[in-house]
Amino acid sequence: MTDPEPDELLPVKVDVLRVVEVGIALWVVALIVTLVIPSLHSGDRDWWPWTCATGAGLGALGWAYVRRGRGNASAA
Repeated sequence: MTDPEPDELLPVKVDVLRVVEVGIALWVVALIVTLVIPSLHSGDRDWWPWTCATGAGLGALGWAYVRRGRGNASAA
């Protein structure tokens, strides 16, 4: 099998909105897990739930940005 020429390669279509939604869902699951298990949010790990909440919040901002159409590379 020969290697494809660089001009034969095409960009991969990715549903960016779906990727952001999955990321937000994973942050929410991580937040629930850190809140349910006491050892994950006590002592030196008291910042872990805040990290998960921040990840979900920034993901929501990214979702709104992509939803408005500004995060699509096809329009560039």
